[in-house]
Amino acid sequence: CLITIMKYILVMGGVISGIGKGIIASSVGTILKSCFLTMHITNQKLRFYIFTVFVLDDGGEVDLDLGNYESFLDIRLTKDNNLTTGKIYQSVINKERRGDYLGKTVQVVPHITDAIQDWVMHQARVPVDDDGVEPQVCVIELGGTVGDIESMPFIEAFRQFQFKVKRENFCNIHVSLVPQPSATGEELRGLGLSPDLIMCRCSTPLDNSVKEKISMFCHVEPEQVICVHDVSSIYRVPLLLEDQGVVGYFCRRLNLPIETRPRKMLAKWKEMSDSGSDRLLEQCSIALVGKYTKFSVIKALEHSALAISHKLEVKVSETLNTLVCGGRSDAIWLPSHHPGGCCTLLVVEEIPPDNVKRYIYVMSYYYKYHAHRHSVNPELKQHFEEKGFRFVGQDVEGERMEVIELDDHLYFVGVQYHPEFTSRPIKPSQPYLGLLLGGFQVIFRKARFSVDSDQSGSSSPDSRASN
Repeated sequence: CLITIMKYILVMGGVISGIGKGIIASSVGTILKSCFLTMHITNQKLRFYIFTVFVLDDGGEVDLDLGNYESFLDIRLTKDNNLTTGKIYQSVINKERRGDYLGKTVQVVPHITDAIQDWVMHQARVPVDDDGVEPQVCVIELGGTVGDIESMPFIEAFRQFQFKVKRENFCNIHVSLVPQPSATGEELRGLGLSPDLIMCRCSTPLDNSVKEKISMFCHVEPEQVICVHDVSSIYRVPLLLEDQGVVGYFCRRLNLPIETRPRKMLAKWKEMSDSGSDRLLEQCSIALVGKYTKFSVIKALEHSALAISHKLEVKVSETLNTLVCGGRSDAIWLPSHHPGGCCTLLVVEEIPPDNVKRYIYVMSYYYKYHAHRHSVNPELKQHFEEKGFRFVGQDVEGERMEVIELDDHLYFVGVQYHPEFTSRPIKPSQPYLGLLLGGFQVIFRKARFSVDSDQSGSSSPDSRASN
């Protein structure tokens, strides 16, 4: 892909926060990466503060949307891909204390706005793919709502930024609710930024007449008005944008080379999103036990459910007993409450109370506390293996037990790391995929047993479990 100058795509929103900018930013990057097979895309999130936390490989606690970026684009971001007001002000304060400003009065303009632009340009060049190639397109999401007082330094920074990097290298996407597109468009232009694409969030697809009216009042062509209506799955949004010619518009607007290769990745994405449609009849029910459950865990389960073409139902409870007494699930995900401890994956056919106590007891003395975290006591390794535990994954020194399995159990896996962070829609995390597949082996076995039992006049495990 012959792109020698970095291209920047800014996604911002109006009317309300939480309008879907993160999914749209992720989807824009996805369709570009899908249609230009040699193109490398990176993402940045700019917000005044962190609202909901996602943890990256480098330990950075960042905005939740960075988890969507990593998942959709299959990339690995760093904590510096998330820029907050606190970070930028701290960097300016540090420069001032070093004397970088030569005693000048530090002001929002130009010092804060310059620092924002420098941060964005520097971080855009940091590789995020495994091949270490420098990105060619940077998709930037500006959190919050146009008009918020907190966003003004960022908006002013990008007003200047569009001239610094030149028009042919900068594209602005404005996301708005359909009822007030003209008002937000006027407000944005009054701040010195004109939208190139207006993405309209709505419940149903827009008629052409509505698009033409929005086009007339917002000073854009009808093709620049994109309908992002509610769909059954967020993974359909990239296809929704591609169907409305967004890729072709970027090619013309940013002088991107026209890709003639087959869009294999986009085809896989379509196949994956179709597998999660409402037409599916099969459903997998996952019990998620734990007080501090994470968004990324549910996403990893969704990816695995899509891979086996099943709907996903997640039952969340703080205690295992609630789920035992309240109903049956196909599989159970049981996070450990020990800091840094092993997370337990447990698939069961039935869970009598005595077995619940046994599993909780086993896991309670399974850890040895050291270096501010819990880990397996190596001295007890042989003892556990005699009882049916298998330590199938260890660190290179053989001192930390990273992965365990349990003998004579359909699917019992414990891991010391967090496999949900590397799960992707078209590449689900293997432990989670195994959890679902193990659960369905239970289902199939129950079904066969039930048929045989009914023919012989005896009761089935299903009837006993319901009691």
